[in-house]
Amino acid sequence: MNLDFSESEIRRYSRHILLDEVGGTGQARLRDARVLVVGAGGLGSPVLLYLAAAGVGRIGLIDDDVVEISNLQRQIAHTTAGIGAPKVECAAAAARAINPEVAIDVHRIRLTPDNALALIAGYDIVCDGTDNFPTRFLVADACVLARRTLVSAAVLRFEGQLSVFKPHAHGPDGARFPCYRCLYPEPPPDGLVPTCSEAGVLGAVTGVMGTLQATEVLKEILGVGDTLAGRLLIWDALATRFRTVRLKRDPHCPACGDHATLRDLSAHLPAAAPACAV
Repeated sequence: MNLDFSESEIRRYSRHILLDEVGGTGQARLRDARVLVVGAGGLGSPVLLYLAAAGVGRIGLIDDDVVEISNLQRQIAHTTAGIGAPKVECAAAAARAINPEVAIDVHRIRLTPDNALALIAGYDIVCDGTDNFPTRFLVADACVLARRTLVSAAVLRFEGQLSVFKPHAHGPDGARFPCYRCLYPEPPPDGLVPTCSEAGVLGAVTGVMGTLQATEVLKEILGVGDTLAGRLLIWDALATRFRTVRLKRDPHCPACGDHATLRDLSAHLPAAAPACAV
């Protein structure tokens, strides 16, 4: 691990380096880390900006959409001037403006069963900020196959959920952590759960959940605090109430169970829905 920092880096990350839990070694871990953000929308925007500000060395951003005026109520990486431009380009420019010392990989493509594994395998941690179940399950299954940690958040109206999924790792009790399918075995039927574009979302809710998501990514990289793996955080903004639900690995889970049947992403063919951001 290279602990040499330039004078500029020392000044930029001084508030991190002052923390006993981070210090120079932790900042070097952040610089060496690779994180993929799926979706450059309401969740992906604060995730991307805070990871860039924190000095995460390489950040991948995937989204095939363009900026629309309706995005600006919550997707803070974009501006009115960017309407009509690719989201990944606008968001990457915003991140580079905050911290030009980090590398931003721009993937203006749709995440599909054909490219998901190769993309995800190139990073250490994956952040899912998408708004449709086909893509969320595709990302989750690819993370299991690639043995990558998934930090997944979701929002709707005035509520948010957040968890970390890493079934390749073990908890303090020696048991493996659950995966996304241990919580949600199958996508819900079409039309049962509305999207944000159908039911709405308070813009600031995506900011809170995206910031919490970024915090969990930094904790996973640094190896500090209590992991959110094995727990689901639920936030009710109207009641100003957080609660945590314990999650257990399902031994019969098709993705990570004792007799898992997930071997590839062929079950997701034909191609998944676009990686639409919240």
